[in-house]
Formats: sequence, structure tokens, C-alpha cells
Amino acid sequence: MSTLATHVSVARAIAMKDLRAELRGRQAVTSTLFLAALTLLIFGFALGPDQARLATAAPGLLWLAVVLSGVLALGRIHHLETDDGAFELLALYPVPRSAIYLGKVLGGVAAMVALGALVLPLTVILYSLDPAGSLPGLVVVIVLGAVGFAAVGTLYAGLTIRLRAREVLLPLLLLPVVAPLLLAAVTATTGLIAGDPFGEVSACLQLLIGYDLVMLLAGGLVYGLALEE
Repeated sequence: MSTLATHVSVARAIAMKDLRAELRGRQAVTSTLFLAALTLLIFGFALGPDQARLATAAPGLLWLAVVLSGVLALGRIHHLETDDGAFELLALYPVPRSAIYLGKVLGGVAAMVALGALVLPLTVILYSLDPAGSLPGLVVVIVLGAVGFAAVGTLYAGLTIRLRAREVLLPLLLLPVVAPLLLAAVTATTGLIAGDPFGEVSACLQLLIGYDLVMLLAGGLVYGLALEE
């Protein structure tokens, strides 16, 4: 089997394993979705009935809900393996470390895209948006944002997995690094909803793609350290 085929096979197996484990923990999934919905609802009440204000704040609050819930989801994917010692066994497998990282990222991306698919309609309803013409673009932005966030989140979750304060350290380490990603995602989402009056969407998409590629490459090179320590 070629090296590429080996990477794809291992990554797919790990991603499917993580997704099955995530789906079995229905209580954790429900709490994650509840957190996202509660975030949108609270800010909706805080902003009041002004439709213009709600529409202006909607892109930022959409990504706030996705990020808060995504931190929980990415951390949980690794924590489940730590509790039963599976992470140590995974490190013993004679497979490329970059393939393990890619599998973890794919699992995280799938979880975050599913989360975004649920949060986006809720945002549209609560904030009275009309994204009909921009829906394909919004899907692309959510996918690109999920890839970059999962790439960085998987790396830091692996590096902090054996630390006692991992629940606190993960968001502290993760959020500053993904700040450029979130800025580009929020700007692109705002532009798409508003019809891109300033022509910012194309530049933001390029930034998201470049960020994703750089972080995936860096994560693939560094993630092996988390398995070896």
C-alpha cells in the first residue's frame, strides 16, 4: 500500500472512531448544542428588538457560538481516549503520526461542520436574517473555518492532553492563535449576508485557505511530539 493510501486509510479509521465515540455520548452532544443555542439566545435578548442591530451582530455571535461549542467538542474527542488509556495505545501503533493527526482533524471538522449546520439556521431565525442568496458562500466559510479551527485545536488538545489543567489551558492556548481565522470568518460572513458591498469576501476566503494549509502542515509536523511524550 502506498504512503498516501496508508495515510488516508488510517485517517479515515481514526475519524470514524472519534465520531462514533462522540455520537455515543449523547448527553455531551446535547450539552454542546444547548450551549450554542443559549449563547445566541442570551445575546439576542441583550441586543433587543432592533433588527438592524441584530443583523449587524449576527455574524460575530454565530462564530462565538461555534467556537465555544467547538472548544468543548475538540477537547472531548481527546479526553475520552485519555480516560480509558486509549491515547497511549494509539501512540504504539506503527502508523504515521501525521495520519493520526489528520484523522483527529477530520473528526473535529465533521463535528464542527455539523454544529455549524445546526447553529446557522438558528441564527437566521433568531436574528431575522435573509441568507438565501449567500447560503453556498456561508457553507464554504463554515467549512474553511472548521478546518482551521480543528487543525489548531487538535494540535493543542494533543499537547495538553496529559496535563491536569487541560480544560483551562486548551482555550487559553487556542483562542489567540485562531484570532486571525475568526476575524476572516466573521468578516466573510458579514460580507456575504450584506451582499459583499466592499468586496471583502474573496480576500477573506484566500486568508482562510492559506491559514488552513499552514496550520495543517504545522500540526502534522508537531503532533507526533504529543504521542511520543
